[in-house]
Amino acid sequence: LAGGQGSRLGVLTSKIAKPAVPYGGKYRIIDFPLSNCVNSGIDTVGILTQYKPLELNDYVGSGKPWDLDRTNGGVHILPPYQGQQGGDWYKGTANAIYQNLEFIERYDPEYVLILSGDHIYKMDYSKMINQHANSNAACTIAVLEVSTEEASRFGIMNVREDDTIYEFEEKPKHPKSNLASMGIYVFNWDKLKKYLTEDEANKNSSNDFGKDIIPAMVGAGETLRVYRYNDYWKDVGTVDSLWEANLDLLNPKIDLNLSDRNWRIYSRTTGMPPQYISDTAAVENSLVTDGCEVSGKLDYSILFENVTVEDTADVEYSLVMPGAVIKKGAHVKYSIIAENVVVGENACIGTDPAEVGADGWGITVVGEGVNIGDNAVVGHNLMIKEDVKEGEKI
Repeated sequence: LAGGQGSRLGVLTSKIAKPAVPYGGKYRIIDFPLSNCVNSGIDTVGILTQYKPLELNDYVGSGKPWDLDRTNGGVHILPPYQGQQGGDWYKGTANAIYQNLEFIERYDPEYVLILSGDHIYKMDYSKMINQHANSNAACTIAVLEVSTEEASRFGIMNVREDDTIYEFEEKPKHPKSNLASMGIYVFNWDKLKKYLTEDEANKNSSNDFGKDIIPAMVGAGETLRVYRYNDYWKDVGTVDSLWEANLDLLNPKIDLNLSDRNWRIYSRTTGMPPQYISDTAAVENSLVTDGCEVSGKLDYSILFENVTVEDTADVEYSLVMPGAVIKKGAHVKYSIIAENVVVGENACIGTDPAEVGADGWGITVVGEGVNIGDNAVVGHNLMIKEDVKEGEKI
């Protein structure tokens, strides 16, 4: 499922779909579920696109970086389309799958795995599928234990002692359990087809897996089980979570090893030259991708490909996406700088939370292609969509 708008990411998704948002210096978010599929032995993948799909479509292409350019199976881009009975935009997660039942039927599968295209994690889906196959369940749902305080932010699965699900609650105020749905499902194909068809016929349905399909199956007495997952997983649906998930790569206490040769995260690289770190640069605990030129100071930050940080510029606790230029004397802290932004000389972007206190503080985001004028000052918790003039304070 890769068709969501990702509106909570603001200017970062004004021109691209959320799964195409850059991550970790050289990746896009979509790289994670695609790589997980390949590493799990799954080689027939449909990517359902809708919102601003051009860059995502170009990025995935034939699927070669993920070994999904195959004659039989492989990767397929599945946008909404016009059929004999008319056509419509995907109305919800369930409707999106329903509109592509013919695609699934081509392969006559025993099981169907449904994933979100906007999560950061490494997971062996074959273990979940094997558990499902051996449990006689109609559906298996991956869950993650969260704190009691966080549980009200998620769809919560209430289970019996044998891990069968007896109730699903969407963002409950008083949760009975701390098992949060990860939005990863394994269905028996015949059951999935049945409930999607019935849901589509229900004019009052919101056509959503969490709100409609899962409750309907529980209500009908179907056997649903949870699959417990206990490694790193991050939903990067907000500016804060995207910023945190990137900087988690620099945290030695968090195990998201992207150098693991046994479970590679594949991406479409662009053949940039090696990064250049000048003799005036000071780089500490950061990721610097190919094609970057760093002459200034860099601390606890991630530079995506082809970024320039000029002499005396200072970047701290920030993400700087492909092609951006941070000019001499500029200061960027606690910010996300989108692709091809130019931050002018001696400009200041973002604020350290210690300077203003936690109340009202937040990550500042500068949208793609925006120019920040020389000596401009842009404060905290802002979303910058248009150019900022020289010397302007926001």
